Amino acid sequence: MSTMAVDDLSPNDGLRAVQALRVLADDLEAEHVARALAEGWPWARVAEALDVTRQAVQKKHGHRNRPVD
Repeated sequence: MSTMAVDDLSPNDGLRAVQALRVLADDLEAEHVARALAEGWPWARVAEALDVTRQAVQKKHGHRNRPVD
């Protein structure tokens, strides 16, 4: 990692940037999971693409009203 990016930010600003990236990543994941499910992907395939278990992805995104496979 570039030290310039770290050196240019205060700890507060750096941590706020990390939190903003987490929110962005969560939103992006939710959008793509919804798209995959809408295209008929089974939970197992979504989980494989995210490198998590089927149970983990269903727990996080199961409110999308998709039948369990």
